[in-house]
Amino acid sequence: MIKIDRGLLDRVSGEARVSARLRKNYNFHTEYSDPLQRLLNAMEPLSYVQPHKHEDPDKREAFLVLRGRVVVLEFDESGHITGHMLLDPATGSFGAEISERTYHMIIAIDPGTIVYEVKDGPYSPIDDKNFAAWAPKEGEAGAVDYLKGLLKKMNIEY
Repeated sequence: MIKIDRGLLDRVSGEARVSARLRKNYNFHTEYSDPLQRLLNAMEPLSYVQPHKHEDPDKREAFLVLRGRVVVLEFDESGHITGHMLLDPATGSFGAEISERTYHMIIAIDPGTIVYEVKDGPYSPIDDKNFAAWAPKEGEAGAVDYLKGLLKKMNIEY
């Protein structure tokens, strides 16, 4: 049995807080070849995940918030927001699933946010994500300003 409890959440959150990327994954799958990738994604506000899609191979991805709040965004091919959802257990919004071939990203709103993520496998770093050319790359100048601009468009304060 894999146990997901407060102790595990606190440990992974602590690692995310001190990480340069302000996030930390904790994998439940034991091999990248697993056909179902399952992990905790601990994130702090202003951790930037470049918009991306999973195609060739096509993969679905689902997010369930365990702690904190996170915004899930979808984009069209030009980078316009086509949908978003604030996942917040306090309001009854627990999760979202992204279809294959859909540009998306997630943004943590609260410190200590943790998402349970499920994605079709296998994982291969070579072709797992197709990053959006219209968005800054992770670590690039302007990435955090881009993220803040998206939140402002949705009237979400962090």
